[in-house]
Amino acid sequence: MITINNLSKKYDNSTVLNIEHLEIQKGQSIGLVGNNGAGKTTLFSLLLDLIQPTTGNINSHGVQVDQSEDWKPFTSAFIDESFLIGYLTPEEYLYFIGELRGQNKADIDALIASYSDFFNGEALGQKKYLRDLSKGNQKKVGIVAALIGNPEVVILDEPFANLDPSTQIRLKKIIKGLADDPNVTVLVSSHDLIHVTEVAQRVVLLEKGEVVKDIEKTAGTFEELETYFKDISESYAPVILEEE
Repeated sequence: MITINNLSKKYDNSTVLNIEHLEIQKGQSIGLVGNNGAGKTTLFSLLLDLIQPTTGNINSHGVQVDQSEDWKPFTSAFIDESFLIGYLTPEEYLYFIGELRGQNKADIDALIASYSDFFNGEALGQKKYLRDLSKGNQKKVGIVAALIGNPEVVILDEPFANLDPSTQIRLKKIIKGLADDPNVTVLVSSHDLIHVTEVAQRVVLLEKGEVVKDIEKTAGTFEELETYFKDISESYAPVILEEE
């Protein structure tokens, strides 16, 4: 279980995240949605101890993440290309992450083979450094690297961005497979409401750093979210005054 209590993050006098309480059960697949600046990436950064909270804490499987590193062996993530090592080839990077995760070369070769459909003949075997790959192929490598070692908590920030439609479909299949494992907790953020509602069992909507919706997915979840964002959009529409 992941438990968030009285969590806030401020920069100067601006509060970018303020969550009083949120619980994520082990084995749940969570979709995090919200407009730009809603606090999604900030929350993920706090979950990964990349930044320090202003107040409160996050407890992951009994470990307070900003006080101990004991959460790292069972947690993995891909946030963006800054997680990669640009001067390595994709294969070198995967072997490196595998070594950190206690996996040998044969283990990683088997993992790569199991995701051959996802790579679709791209990224691997190109004799290119990661820095020279397209954003989409960089993302493929980062996502697969996040799955090395059978982590119990997987965090993916905007994983569908920069991927072509066929790869997005393959990725949704991968995420659904993770979500079917009762021992794996998956947290995915996306601006695409369709993708989120397809892969998540539960959707948390952030607005200006606060949780405004926390709903179990049903057949009507997409429409509910679409209506929310449509209403928000219309409330900010400019008022055009008629000339007298």
